[in-house]
Amino acid sequence: MNGFETILPFLKPIEHLILDDAVSEVMVNGADHVFIEKEGFLEEVKGISLGDKALMIAVKNIARRLGNDISEAKPILDSRLPDGSRVAAVIPPCSLCGVTLTIRKFNARHFEMNDLVRCGTLDQPLANRLEDYVLHRKNILISGGTGTGKSTLASILAKFIPEDERIVLIEDTAELHMPQPNLVRFEARQEQDGVPPVAVRDLLKAALRHRPDRIVLGEVRGGEAFDLLQLLNTGHSGTLSTIHANSAKQGLARFTSCVMQSGVELPYSAVKANIGDSVNVVIQIERRPGRRFVSEVLEINGYNPDADLFDCSAVFQKEKADP
Repeated sequence: MNGFETILPFLKPIEHLILDDAVSEVMVNGADHVFIEKEGFLEEVKGISLGDKALMIAVKNIARRLGNDISEAKPILDSRLPDGSRVAAVIPPCSLCGVTLTIRKFNARHFEMNDLVRCGTLDQPLANRLEDYVLHRKNILISGGTGTGKSTLASILAKFIPEDERIVLIEDTAELHMPQPNLVRFEARQEQDGVPPVAVRDLLKAALRHRPDRIVLGEVRGGEAFDLLQLLNTGHSGTLSTIHANSAKQGLARFTSCVMQSGVELPYSAVKANIGDSVNVVIQIERRPGRRFVSEVLEINGYNPDADLFDCSAVFQKEKADP
């Protein structure tokens, strides 16, 4: 049943879409408008109506089943199914078109690097280069927009970490697949029912007490970037993390911004100099209708404070005109 037993009883009109392995995301924009992402393309599914009242009841029941709640007092739901799939909802009055429900399916298939080569995400020489970065313990930042495949690429690269190394994996939401036997997984916790939150930043600090050979950080979002930078500056090489940005250089700018959000008072130039010394590689991944592809790979050689520029070498750059 692919892990959807919890929600299927309440979503019979779209059950066939949820169970379709070719559909990666189901989006309900009010009771009468259903969209899906299938094989990388977005399309509307005509002729489906869930009914406004039935959809509201369904979302509230799903929230309860997942140990959560959604109501006028708490109109936003963000939960995870046992298989890792995400269920997100927003209800009126915050959602103006009726109940908005998005189910992002967690692909149970564990992709390998040759799968990415086969579907054109990257070519074999670049795949070999990325594998070498991991084996040579380069600190790698994977940059890209929402849904571009950052987590998939991170999972694939993480598989090249030798099995005799101890890995601490820290995520805001558990998504990455890693097969290594000596793996410790930490997941952040939102504040709920009076129980205080546990932030990624707290888990990153705790990770040092568990003798990691490598630290994998699912996504850099805020002040935890400073703590990650501190780790990189104290000999914890071979880290792997992701960040939201539209280009590799914007990924570095975003990382800089996140460090500055940490509340630690450091000169701007000192932050950028530390990043230039610590982040070795930025991989940019993009999505176009029907395909995802690595668009550029930068090696970071340092930071030039006079020009306020990172010293970067573009070891790969996909031509914009490429199909």
